[in-house]
Amino acid sequence: MKLHRFGRAAAILSVASLALVACGESNNPGGDDADAGTGGENGAETSEVQGTLSGGGSSAQEAAMTAWANGFTSVAPDAQVNYASVGSGSGREGFLGGEYDFAGSDAAMDEGEWEQSQEICGPDGAFHIPSYISPIAAAYNVEGIDGSLNLDAETLAGIFAGEITSWDDEAVAEHNPDVDLPDTPITVVHRADDSGTTENFTEYLEAAAPEVWEWEADGSWPADVSSESAQQTSGVVDLTTQTDGAITYADASQIGDLDSVAVEVGEEYVEYSPEAAAQAVASSTPVEGQAPNNMSYELDRDTEESGAYPIVLVAYNIFCNEYQDQETVDLVQAFGEYVVSEDGQSTAESAAGNAPMSDELRDEALEAIDQIRVTE
Repeated sequence: MKLHRFGRAAAILSVASLALVACGESNNPGGDDADAGTGGENGAETSEVQGTLSGGGSSAQEAAMTAWANGFTSVAPDAQVNYASVGSGSGREGFLGGEYDFAGSDAAMDEGEWEQSQEICGPDGAFHIPSYISPIAAAYNVEGIDGSLNLDAETLAGIFAGEITSWDDEAVAEHNPDVDLPDTPITVVHRADDSGTTENFTEYLEAAAPEVWEWEADGSWPADVSSESAQQTSGVVDLTTQTDGAITYADASQIGDLDSVAVEVGEEYVEYSPEAAAQAVASSTPVEGQAPNNMSYELDRDTEESGAYPIVLVAYNIFCNEYQDQETVDLVQAFGEYVVSEDGQSTAESAAGNAPMSDELRDEALEAIDQIRVTE
């Protein structure tokens, strides 16, 4: 097992604490208050909060964030959430620079970023709340191939490393003996911006195919790998859709009509799905050494668990433990509570296809959010 203790892509919760359900099956343990949120033990009721909250970050979260912002306004008519879909790296950077009240990120802060957050968020710094889990699809557009292709990690890494350059390569054909593969050249499309999706995807390649993928996991694509690029999730999906022979990686909920790879795990090929993403959670552990209420996690990317789809991301909302005034504290707590509520999770599932969190994880998240306070 290869784990990355402080990589930003530290992500995914243990099955014991995150019994993910793919079809929105969850109970509401706290009645209406658990759904609507209360703005914290000493804060205002959600319906009473007012003001504007500013966030920025992950473009993969854009659909869910739009749904959350609209849903939050429906329960807090005098509150508004503005979210800039600028990519996870830029979102974290803007948050640490004081531009945003919170960040949306598909990868957790590394140790250095968390230490930097202590300058603006108080001695406990920032903390992560997992907002949803989503598979990352290796999505392609090849004329003459309809449906899913089977690939192992080494072949997928070889494609993205530029070592496998044609769709009829023997390495691809070995896993797809019944497919008439064209000799179409492969065009790799990657994110041009610093991206949590890139970091999660390259962490998978590094862990599952270390002899082929020689670069460390990072939010920026390796500069010496020849490929095409586009900004944000919509950009790589659009470019891949327009290019015969192209392959990219993107949040599975946003790949549109593109086909996708079924990844070899153990002795089977697994297509992405919320259920399969949930199965990939078995070996995760919490990140240590950050805020006491931090909820970021690590994932066993080279799992061989049957039915698991290991190319996954956990989308986090990153908040400060301390804000300058009570109004902001009330807004942040109320919005954070709405996101993790049963209603918020169901709303995001409809918009983005994520797997909602369990009741146990929701209780832990609510407790963490309740610790947000005014700077003394």
